[in-house]
Amino acid sequence: MSTAPTIEGKGTNDILGTGRRKTSVARVRIRPGSGKILVNQRALDDYFRNERYRQAVQAPLHETGKQEQLDVIIRVHGGGFAGQADACKLGIARAIKSLDTAAEEALRGAGLLTRDGRMKERKKYGLRGARRGTQFSKR
Repeated sequence: MSTAPTIEGKGTNDILGTGRRKTSVARVRIRPGSGKILVNQRALDDYFRNERYRQAVQAPLHETGKQEQLDVIIRVHGGGFAGQADACKLGIARAIKSLDTAAEEALRGAGLLTRDGRMKERKKYGLRGARRGTQFSKR
């Protein structure tokens, strides 16, 4: 059984950020460190196997040039990998904004502080889905 990677410290001076996308919610903590990223107590590469999702999570750090200066701890739940990756991205961007207000302009310019509000439309009564009706039958 492998041991989970850890980041030392009690976290008293952690900066928090919350990100949401679809049905995913990510609670992000950042602290000064060496650039480690943990997602649900697993390394980033172990949790997000797709390169696109890893790049999305790291985008705020690359945009501000802080990828080697901050440790990131993320707790994410709900949704699938795409929603979780985007929720993590927003949470990290918000936490960096709280840490360094000068970075807000770069983050906003890259579109990293904008919440994507698209959600699944609910199913309506009498229909087969959100908008699809029942199939017409002549007989």
